[in-house]
Amino acid sequence: MKTFEVKEEFLVDGKPTRIMSGAIHYFRIMPDHWEHSLYNLKALGFNTVETYVPWNLHEMREGQFDFTGGKDLVSFVKKAEEIGLMVILRPGPYICAEWENGGLPAWLLNYHDMKIRCDDELFLEKVENYFKVLLPLIVPLQVTKGGPVIMVQVENEYGSFSNDKLYLRALKKMIEDAGIDVPLFTSDGAWEQALMSGTLIEEEVLVTANFGSRGNENFDVLQSFMEKHDKKWPLMCMEFWCGWFNRWNEDIILRDADEVMTCMKELLQRGSLNLYMFHGGTNFGFMNGSCAGKIGNLPQVTSYDYDAFLTEWGDPTKKYEAAQELLKELFPDMIQQTPKLRTKKDYGLIPLKRKVSLFKTLSSLGKSEQSIWPKTFEQLGSGYGYVLYQTKVIGSTNSERIKLVDTSDRVSVYVDEVFYLTQTQEEIGTEFNLPLQGEHELSLLVENMGRNNYGARLLAPTQRKGIRGGVMVDHHFETEWVQYALSFETIGDVDFTKGWIPNTPAFYEYEFEAHECEDTFLDCSTLGKGVAFINDFNLGRYWSVGPIQYLYIPGPLLKVGINKLVLFETEGVVAERIALKDHPVYVKG
Repeated sequence: MKTFEVKEEFLVDGKPTRIMSGAIHYFRIMPDHWEHSLYNLKALGFNTVETYVPWNLHEMREGQFDFTGGKDLVSFVKKAEEIGLMVILRPGPYICAEWENGGLPAWLLNYHDMKIRCDDELFLEKVENYFKVLLPLIVPLQVTKGGPVIMVQVENEYGSFSNDKLYLRALKKMIEDAGIDVPLFTSDGAWEQALMSGTLIEEEVLVTANFGSRGNENFDVLQSFMEKHDKKWPLMCMEFWCGWFNRWNEDIILRDADEVMTCMKELLQRGSLNLYMFHGGTNFGFMNGSCAGKIGNLPQVTSYDYDAFLTEWGDPTKKYEAAQELLKELFPDMIQQTPKLRTKKDYGLIPLKRKVSLFKTLSSLGKSEQSIWPKTFEQLGSGYGYVLYQTKVIGSTNSERIKLVDTSDRVSVYVDEVFYLTQTQEEIGTEFNLPLQGEHELSLLVENMGRNNYGARLLAPTQRKGIRGGVMVDHHFETEWVQYALSFETIGDVDFTKGWIPNTPAFYEYEFEAHECEDTFLDCSTLGKGVAFINDFNLGRYWSVGPIQYLYIPGPLLKVGINKLVLFETEGVVAERIALKDHPVYVKG
């Protein structure tokens, strides 16, 4: 059984040890690919893997917990142990990670009086309910019980949010009361205010810092903070940002490998580090996060490639190669191995087989819900994807004034199933005109493009998706709404025997035969905007604005024989053929 201690140095079995860790999020990678990524981390010469644990993925609906399949944290940790890696766990409850809502469940937004990430009785009650399920899974995996887990984090970057030490102490107590007895740590920005606000240094919780440059300067700040509190702990950068995330309609952000190595060398000469990210992976489904912009949220793309040491699909990059050389220079006796590659396949052009308009297959997608006033996504279902709002309007002119009040994030407007316009966050709230003389059906397709994952807007009222205020026709609010929550958890319910209407949101089905199940890439360059599903699995969002114009399809999602690919295309774009290529496609940068 290994031992792990935090003294003036990290001690493994009593021996001073530099923690060389890489972030791999089990929830952004197919389980069949965990071994590949973990092997490549070990092959680089690293000794530890770090992962967040996203609360919202494991408790999508309040009280319903899921740790199976791609959510099987225990199996991921055990796989890391098999490969010879130690494990650092960061269970939140908040994780940031450019992940939807920073990992906080959408259903928390239904508690209007709740204050998050503070000593709020109701919030702590919800966290405790989650921890009572999660933490017992972690307890037997600790190094103190013969497992690989050496450290567990308390909250995450809390000094960039608040300074409520009662809250941090309450979390620490929950964690320890559950039986977690490995060293605890916090991680914050490397400046005085953040460290003062977000740490529990006076309670012997290790202090670490997050940054991406100026290694010596930031380690100096961290060391000075510890010395002020009479601590002689080892220095560790818990998130060394070796790349960055990307947003829709912006150029891809890249970071020079030589610059990364220069800073990485500074850190390894003085302490320990965790590469963020070693392997970024993919924001499958509707789990991409969003940044706070001047008007609203700025959603991030489906790919979480992060310009990391491994590509989104797990192949070594120039940074990986550069790190191999750096580590040989710094640690000549380090054992390294040849990294593994994964096979990619071009499955060619696939013809369209069937199509059906959303308006025609609504009855097969689940129950509608009626209400006098529009309800939010969170009130209607899981809180993800889309909601279609419909009502009957009796207008008096062919140019009625319409205004959407407090609505997020993107709305497409239809009258009698005919498309008229789309409003984005920048436009929502401004009036527009529709031909509504007489009685007409008004339909509004609202998309939740991702909740904010960082900062003051976390769980703010604006993060409730859908129509929060109402829809004004002339000078009055319309009532009597029918609503369809479209989270597409059962995309197989789409009824392709119904009709299709041009220029409306619609489903398109394609089939192809596979003899080998290899990684491939859906070329989205001929598409508009929407989401794609392979064999009922939600691959995530695509959008013609770029910068990415592909969706990565991991081989384990395919099967030998006939495979079904379904697009939900919202912009009226019809692709008679789509291509599955052996490489990704980009349009900007």
